[in-house]
Amino acid sequence: MQRIRQQNTYMKQIYGLTYEAGGLRENVKKNRYKDILPYDQSRVILGPTTPEYNSDYINANFVKGAVESRIYIATQGPLSNTLVDFWRMIWQYDVRVIVMACKEIEMGKKKCEVYWASTSESAVFGPFTVSTVEASFPNEEVILRTLAVKYRDETHTVSQFQYTAWPDHGIPNMPDGILGMMELTHIRQAYHTGPVLIHCSAGCGRTGVICAIDYVNDLLDQKKIGEDFSIMDIVMQLRRQRPSAVQTKEQYEFIFHTVAHMFKKVLREPSQTYHNQTKVICKSSSSSSSSSSLLSSSAAFFLCRTPHPLRPRSSHPPPSTTMNDTYAVINKVRPSPTARTVHYYDNAERSSQKSPPQALYSAVKPKNSAMGSGHTATSSSTALAGQPEKTAPSETERSCDHSLTDDDYEYVFNDSSRVCSTGGLGFKCRIKKPKGPRDPPAEWNRLER
Repeated sequence: MQRIRQQNTYMKQIYGLTYEAGGLRENVKKNRYKDILPYDQSRVILGPTTPEYNSDYINANFVKGAVESRIYIATQGPLSNTLVDFWRMIWQYDVRVIVMACKEIEMGKKKCEVYWASTSESAVFGPFTVSTVEASFPNEEVILRTLAVKYRDETHTVSQFQYTAWPDHGIPNMPDGILGMMELTHIRQAYHTGPVLIHCSAGCGRTGVICAIDYVNDLLDQKKIGEDFSIMDIVMQLRRQRPSAVQTKEQYEFIFHTVAHMFKKVLREPSQTYHNQTKVICKSSSSSSSSSSLLSSSAAFFLCRTPHPLRPRSSHPPPSTTMNDTYAVINKVRPSPTARTVHYYDNAERSSQKSPPQALYSAVKPKNSAMGSGHTATSSSTALAGQPEKTAPSETERSCDHSLTDDDYEYVFNDSSRVCSTGGLGFKCRIKKPKGPRDPPAEWNRLER
């Protein structure tokens, strides 16, 4: 994305892209975000409808598709003071299909005004009367509304597709919902020559993703995937017409993932052959060699390599994990100048040691100050709760049947006789609670604002 941003700055200078109309005083209040203004060179210009609504400005741009007949209008979600302008644009440019890539409210913030009516009801927006004829659910991620728009004595039918599964912050989990929705938009659009209107909240990030995916889909349908195929070039072409189209790295990766999904689907169709290519680059494992498709080396990049799985970002922190009070002290592997095949304990003679197959835990010495000078040092292959190697016990140790505990903690009792008294627990020392990880602070679990 950094490279795209750098080229975007250079592109603005080369093509002389400006934002003058969006910065005019009378138009500033019509922009949802002050830093997202339409380019003057491709902005949608409104014609007057009534003397009351004669402004020619709306935050929207024309975007060319992959084929001559495909034109998009990329626009922001309408504000309360631009609802009439929104319907003026739809009526003036004979829009019959709307793609809405956001919810009305996300994260407690209004992202788009409701510009339609409830089912079987009507709503008036200036000179336009909008009725919702029916609402259906083509799949679990999409709502399809059929709208009847009346202006004066004429009525148009408009299909609105609302994609509801886009996370507040992040990307969809899988591309199937969007691809299925775009197939339905093509059916509804049919041979109609008017533009397809696509919007989210700002009309750039999610809107740009959908435009890019549909752009590649048309290239596949027309068998125009050439050697110079580049997703970055497509995104740059969109950004030349609509500012900030495809905003984040995650959105850019989602386009790659979706394109790879589309290419693999094409390979599974035996009838798909690219006549403008002469070299078989990659064959689908699910089809026979006689039905393999011919694609360019650029397209094969997406097909011959498995894309990274998508990891949608969540706007909420992960649930906290309750920590247990019991911990294992694991020996950390440290690099040594010479490789050893046998583990040597620090407090024992090497000649008297056996060779264990693998050392899993650390070995430490008990503190002599607590045990007394007459005790023999012992070694242990376990920590905190293990059994040390047997040595000749002293008289004091025979009267207190236990094994020394390996630890690096301070002893509570220096006089071991008090602990080894009749009815005692059988330990010479008491170990403090280990200083280890604790549950995260409560403020870490608060929801993101």
